[in-house]
Amino acid sequence: MAASLPSARAVAPGPAEPVPAQQLTAVPVRHWGRWIAAALAVLALIGTVGSLAKNPNLHWDVVGHYLFADLIFEGLATTLWLTAAAMAVGLALGTLVAVMRLSASPVLYGLSSLFVWAFRGTPLLIQIIFWAYAAALYKHVMIGIPFTTVTFVSFDTNALLSPAVAALLALGLNEAAYASEIVRAGIQSVDPGQAEAAQSLGMKPALTMRRIVLPQAMRVIIPPMGNETINMLKTTAYVSVIGAHDLMSNIQDVYAQNYQVIPMLVVAALWYLSLTSLLGVPQAWLERRYGRGTARAGHVSPLRRMFVGVTGRLLPTRERKG
Repeated sequence: MAASLPSARAVAPGPAEPVPAQQLTAVPVRHWGRWIAAALAVLALIGTVGSLAKNPNLHWDVVGHYLFADLIFEGLATTLWLTAAAMAVGLALGTLVAVMRLSASPVLYGLSSLFVWAFRGTPLLIQIIFWAYAAALYKHVMIGIPFTTVTFVSFDTNALLSPAVAALLALGLNEAAYASEIVRAGIQSVDPGQAEAAQSLGMKPALTMRRIVLPQAMRVIIPPMGNETINMLKTTAYVSVIGAHDLMSNIQDVYAQNYQVIPMLVVAALWYLSLTSLLGVPQAWLERRYGRGTARAGHVSPLRRMFVGVTGRLLPTRERKG
């Protein structure tokens, strides 16, 4: 009799044993291309800076002499107050124009749209020159009854529109056209149900806009408005064409006498870079504050991660709050 062999049965593999977390080794991915590109960029930057530092045509002695000159500080004062005043006019008028564009009245909508179309559609340089030479169009500015000879107040246009006032009008009105679109986008980003709920409680439309809609719209309005402020600081250089005695105007007056064009432009560039860098600090803070709860609220720049990685671990947003 032949002996019977036992039948082979397939044995199903059992579940794998979990590996303790202490025994796991995380191997970071090596991005060699990034490191090579970063090294090449740093080398190019060092070479450029070294070339500029050793270039005798820059005349660093002239740059150092005029960097803190009284004439430069006088121009800086004009640049700073023009920036602040133009942004104040632009924000106040832009908010009004934005509300008008959202109005159900066709007259208010048409007038506000015409304002934005005119001031946003023409170059700022043309607007600055227009206000500076407005006396060629109207020799006197009169306030009275239209279509009659009755006049209450009359001003000489040349005396009224000094270069500083003309610059402020041009910058403020141009900024109002852009600010109105930013404010309008912020208002439209708020859920319409918020305004409907406020009106159901008996709040008037003006009070609803001031107390309910605008505070919520600030999250969208603040970041681009910070960019507009920084841009306004640099845009004030355009008023040098009408001699408004800003920073760029005084720089031009100096190099028109000593013919040191490049060194004086370096002085202007250093001051503009310093001021825009200072304005970038509150802008970044406002963006983080009003961006809380958004997808990029916990975003950390690569540069900050690099510096924090040297001193200690940067905790995620949840861990910091927890």
